[in-house]
This record gives sequence, C-alpha cells and structure tokens, in this order.
Amino acid sequence: MSIPKEPRQLMINLMYLVLTAMLALNVSAEIMNAFYKLDKGNVKSSNIISSSNNKMMGLIEQQADAYKDKDREAYKEKANKARQIEADLSAYIEDLRKELFEGAGGPSEEDPTIPVRKDDKEIATRLLVGEVPSPDSRGMELKAKIDKAREELLNLVDEKDRASFEDKIALKTEPMPEKTEKKNWADFNFYQMPVAAVFPMLSKFELDAKSSTTSILNYVFNKVVGEEVKFDKFQPVISATKGYVIAGDKYEAEIFLSAFSSQNAGGTKISVNGTPLKVKDGKATYTTTPSTTGVKKYNVSISVTNPLTKKTETYKKTFEYEVGRRSVAVSADKMNVFYIGVDNPVSVSAAGVSSNQLKVTGSGINITKNGPGKYNVTARKPSNDAYITVSGGGLKPTKFKYRVKRIPDPIAVLGNNKAGSIGNGTMKAQRGLIAKLENFDFEARCNIQGFEMTYLRKREDGVVVRNSGGTFKPEALRLVKKARPGDMYYFEKIKAKCPGDAAGRSIPSIAFKIR
Repeated sequence: MSIPKEPRQLMINLMYLVLTAMLALNVSAEIMNAFYKLDKGNVKSSNIISSSNNKMMGLIEQQADAYKDKDREAYKEKANKARQIEADLSAYIEDLRKELFEGAGGPSEEDPTIPVRKDDKEIATRLLVGEVPSPDSRGMELKAKIDKAREELLNLVDEKDRASFEDKIALKTEPMPEKTEKKNWADFNFYQMPVAAVFPMLSKFELDAKSSTTSILNYVFNKVVGEEVKFDKFQPVISATKGYVIAGDKYEAEIFLSAFSSQNAGGTKISVNGTPLKVKDGKATYTTTPSTTGVKKYNVSISVTNPLTKKTETYKKTFEYEVGRRSVAVSADKMNVFYIGVDNPVSVSAAGVSSNQLKVTGSGINITKNGPGKYNVTARKPSNDAYITVSGGGLKPTKFKYRVKRIPDPIAVLGNNKAGSIGNGTMKAQRGLIAKLENFDFEARCNIQGFEMTYLRKREDGVVVRNSGGTFKPEALRLVKKARPGDMYYFEKIKAKCPGDAAGRSIPSIAFKIR
C-alpha cells in the first residue's frame, strides 16, 4: 500500500490503524475476563462436588459401620484412599496456582482475585515449560501426577469392573496431535499462554479430580450398602387421629417402630398396659373409649428380635392423651364491646369441634369469616342486645350477648399540645386542630369539621373567627401568626366526626396562653 501524500489522507489512515489496535485490545481484555469467569465457575463447581463427596463419604461410613465385615471395611478404605488421591493432586495444583498468581504481580487493586498482569505469558512459560522445553519441567511433572492419580483411582475399582469404569474417570491428560512442532505436553499446553488462560485449565483438572472421586465413592457405596436390614436403635412412635377427645367418643392411635423392616415382621411384639396387640407391618392399633375427663396415660412395650443377631430387646414408653367435654368460647380480640365504624376482630373456638364445622352467626351486628376460627364484626347503631350464636359439630346453639357503642369522643389538640401554656414560636408553626383518640386500641381516625377561634390580646377587644375543617383557613392563620407572649387563644364549638357517625359531635374546648 502506497503512503498518501496529502496530510489529511495520512491522518485518516493513522486514525484507522489506532482504532484497529484499540479494538484488538478491547477484544483481548474481554477474552481475559472470560477466562477468569470460567475459572471462577470451575472453582464454584469444585466446591459443590466437594460438599457432595463429604456427604457420600458419611453414608459409606454409616453403611460400613452398620454391617461390619472384612469386605466392607476394605471398600471403606478404598473410599478414603480415593479422597486422599484427590486431595494430594488438588494441593499440588493449588501450589502451582499460587506461584503463577504471585509471579503475575499478585492481587490487583481492581479485583484481588485477579493478578496485576493477567495477560502475562512469560510466567506460565517460565514456570511450566522452561526456557527450553524439558521433560523435567513443572508442566511435565503436573502431567505425571495427573496420569498417576488416574491410574491409582482406576486401581481402586475391582478388576472385573475396571474396563467398563474407565470412561467414568474424567481426570486425564489429552495426547498431543500427531502433527505438531511442540516438544512435549507442557510445551503444547502452556507455552506463551497468558496467566488468565492457564488458571481455568488448572481448575478444570481439580474439578475432574473431584468428579472422578465422586464416581469412585458411588461405586464403593453400591458395594457397602446392606442387603439385610440391621436395627441398632428403636423408638416407639404413636400416630393418633387426635390427642384430645370428648367423653363418649372413641380414641384411636397407631403404635409402630420408626425403623421397622418388612423382613422382620414376625419379630416384633407390641402390648399396651400388658395386653398384647395384633401387629401388622410393624404397627398395632390401640383403641379405647374413655368415659371420664382428664389426662389419660398408657404404657407401651415393644419387643424386637434382631434378624442378624437373633437377640431380643424390649423398649418401653408412656404416652398420654386428654379427654374433655364439648364446650365453646368466644372472645373479642381487643375489648368486650363492639364499636361502630371499625373492624372488631373476634376469635371463635370450640373444644372438640373443628373450626371448619363451626357455624357462627350474628344478631344486631354483621359477622364475616376471615380464616380458621377468625371473624370480623361490624355494627351500624348502638345497642345493648347484640348476639353471636355458635353451633355445629354436634354443639348445641350457644348465644353470647354484647353491647354496641359509638367510638369514644376524641379530644382536640394543637400539634402535640392539649391546652395551657405554649411558646409563641410553637404557636406560629401550627397549621390547625387535630382530633385525637386517646386510649383507644382500634385503628380509627376522627376528623375536625370546624371550630370557633377567639384571639385575645391585653387591653384589646377579642377577635372571633369561624373556621371550617381542622386546617387553619387564611383568616384564622393570620391571627395565629400574630402570637406574642401574654396573648390568649380560645378554641370553642369544636365539631368532630368519627367513623360510624351520621353527623359531627361536639368535643371539649381548649385554650392556650402564649409565653
């Protein structure tokens, strides 16, 4: 390509070259970041597999200890050996990772998990390949350890199963292509490779080692899992349809072993208070009909013959249940009075009767169901004769009498001030009267409908204004802004309206003296 003579064209060409270089650098940075994301994904997967291997090892030990014999102990040792092989290889790889990380400048300020020179190619070549590719390099040492670990893992598998098991061992080093100028495996894989690309390769070997160990552990588990059931702990268990029954009703409960085996059905005997019960599938049914109320107890005895040792052991435990009579209780969740204009939560329950069977109705009030045993009562007018009637589930209709009242009168406040002395700055900052419900547990809000305000200054005639609503209107606000020490403000003929009110109600007057 000829060099342009015009300065403008020369500048355009230079800008094009710079732009191309910048694009190449951006792609390189994105690729480097992708390598580190891949490495982090490998490490995360390795941690998950390690946790799974720990649980599997626990199951192997549990089975081998439960069925102690020479073969199971040998397989348990193979499982431990597999984990040790994986741990040794992972430790070696982690040491290589640390050397590479430190050789590339250590943690960067932007991300301490990424080295300063993440694109450094010399450190991987120098550490893993050598200045001249050599069979004694660290990279070739890594290959030897991987190949040895694979062979040792395969040797843990029984010889008759080994050929079919080879594909389940993911840990291995891939051979080099036939047509390559590279001197050895390390030269082929690590020469002039940036650190960012080497890390996921190393974490992949660790991941393969852990997954290969998983295959060995699964193989061992299938060898040690017991074919016969061995009982080592027994706990009597009771399953009753209900633990509280009404006098005259039937009490029924199933009693069974928590670790029962169908192979040992004939070796289990159950009795209650000394009376043998019929055992089927490891459990017996105990039935009784109590005639009196109170807590009832019964003693359970279970005898089990171990199918392996032929030894019989007996386990005893005392159970109890309570007998009562049908009754019903209704309680207002907040007060024993229903208030007009607000929701009145009510709980209804009846001993011995399911909440689904209860029928709850109201007279002089409206009642709606909110959930199991939960109801809401609303009322429209005062009354001394409101009723809740409860029935259903064999319960005779039972009435409960309540009173219905208006919400109590609120008081008028100016900000947080009820009456008395108030600073002139505080007075000038007020924007109106508020109706406050004191000592009232329900969520309700009353509103000021209007009031009459009298402003009185010493040796001057009082000024009276009428204000609609609780917020000061301009005329009232103008007088409030005049507040100075010694002035008096009277708020009278105050009207407030609360939920449920047909019209506003009069509430007490308040007065303030400016200090």
